[in-house]
Amino acid sequence: MSRHERRAEQSGEGQQRPGAPALITGATSGLGRSLARALAARGWTVLVHGRDESRCAAVVEELRTAGGTASPYLADLSSLGEAAELGRRVAAEHSSLGLLVNNAGVGAGRDARRRAVSRDGYELRFAVNYLAPVVLTHALRTPLRAAGSAQVLNIGSIGQSPVDPDDVQFTRRYDGMEAYTRSKFALAAFTFTIAEEYACDGIRVNCVHPASYMDTTMVTEAGVRPWSSVEEGTKAVLHAIDEGVRGSSGQYYNASRRAKAHRLAYAAETQRRLTSLTDQLIAPTQDAGGTVW
Repeated sequence: MSRHERRAEQSGEGQQRPGAPALITGATSGLGRSLARALAARGWTVLVHGRDESRCAAVVEELRTAGGTASPYLADLSSLGEAAELGRRVAAEHSSLGLLVNNAGVGAGRDARRRAVSRDGYELRFAVNYLAPVVLTHALRTPLRAAGSAQVLNIGSIGQSPVDPDDVQFTRRYDGMEAYTRSKFALAAFTFTIAEEYACDGIRVNCVHPASYMDTTMVTEAGVRPWSSVEEGTKAVLHAIDEGVRGSSGQYYNASRRAKAHRLAYAAETQRRLTSLTDQLIAPTQDAGGTVW
């Protein structure tokens, strides 16, 4: 048993406060929408995040019609300011949060040579897939702590490439797939960086690769023939959530198996450098005095 799991056990394994909702980013299609249905069926109040008002409303209506409880939350996570505001709004409206699933993401894209940027001018995949989850997780730490036994689950990928600290914005020899795998490496490293500290608050933090090339818009837009289904990915995510309820923290799952992420994602020096770089990039969205991981 890891140190994370021992601390989680001591805090009261599986005792998530009834009524503490779950926030799922990117919940208007694909894996996020499927997970929203599954969690609502389990009795969770689901906070449905999306960037399109009508699609958000459609998912909320679908969940309510099926007997669930849901509310819409709009934000464009290509803006770190909007990611921070989403966190502040959720924290203001919900004193506790039982689960945060950082699912929203941008894939490799159809044209691997086309380097896109976020609204803040950062490389798009790094911004949406990594920086936005960092900002949102920071903003929601207080309501997660208040739940008593909450979880943060980062939707990662088996594809992981170390971030180049001298070219974080990937301005040289750009490749869309590598930009994607760099962002997922960073997300895994973030998971392991905060897991020990967040365990002190009774918050379990894990990362899961749900399935390879699911039948999602992200995959089809990249011109890839799907290898697996959203249903398979949903089962893997639910397994990771159940593992968190049982006390697992600081872990990486490949589908429904505990696995190992890229070896450098665990390295203290890698985590230190990435934390420092990240703090500089997200500083404009944070309160005075710097960030606290």
